[in-house]
Amino acid sequence: MTDGGIHHYARGEWHAPSLLHRRIRLQKGLYADFYHFLLLGEGRAELHFDSGEDRILQGPLLAFLPPQARCDLSISAGTAAHLVGASAQVMVDAIGDKVESYSLRIFTEQRKLVEATDPLLAAEINPLISGFVRELADPSRSSWMVASAYMRLILMTLWRGSGGERSEPRGQGETGSILQRYRQLVEAGFRRHRPISDYAAELGVTADRLHAICQRALGRSPIQLLHERVVQEAKLRLERSARNIQEISDSLGFRDPTYFSHFFKRKTGLSPAGYRDIARASAGAENSMLSSGYADWP
Repeated sequence: MTDGGIHHYARGEWHAPSLLHRRIRLQKGLYADFYHFLLLGEGRAELHFDSGEDRILQGPLLAFLPPQARCDLSISAGTAAHLVGASAQVMVDAIGDKVESYSLRIFTEQRKLVEATDPLLAAEINPLISGFVRELADPSRSSWMVASAYMRLILMTLWRGSGGERSEPRGQGETGSILQRYRQLVEAGFRRHRPISDYAAELGVTADRLHAICQRALGRSPIQLLHERVVQEAKLRLERSARNIQEISDSLGFRDPTYFSHFFKRKTGLSPAGYRDIARASAGAENSMLSSGYADWP
């Protein structure tokens, strides 16, 4: 997707220092459900949330604001800022399905403010965000693939810069470690539809032991957790991507779309097409039948 297409799914703006105070509504019109990153230079800005909360920002600072943040941004006179945003569709591509993806999904559910005074963090994040802005500024080459790649690098850098790797929850003792590793293995391999015995062998435990750990900690068997992860990904793609049912079925490792449809209906009570129709009809509204976010999978 090039030229005008990507600009419906991503934004990139450079706000040079100005003599005037500027106010920007982040979630407005085309950008209503965007995830936003603000890279603030030396200077001052303020976030005004719909909840009534105001938050003063002092640069250098990097802020991440998910769609549910709902706020205005005020940039003070003399302050420079980069503002980049991405739709849920771009974020799905950027987060991907690697081992770190589980952590990134949880990470993107909450707003983050990270001081960018660390020269190493600044040296990493500045060229990524400015590169994202430059990519969108040139209509002759603006690319979905490049925008998604930049967004993945921006997300990973912010996650690491905010201590995400160090604060990753590991659970308690051996049981918590096995459960965490099982989650990571599922995240990396749920498309391959491997038997639970394969996961258990890779974890160095019996299938019965893995079953007991999952059942005791989460009240679900390993196969239930695996199926929930597949269903969650299917929901996200049906809601947030433009791919047809066969493409989604193929991307999730099903042997044919009919089998995928039977699996999805058995788990949700709806066909994939029926679910997508409800999702489109409910756009912008609360609906308990729909996926509420990346953190739904336990």
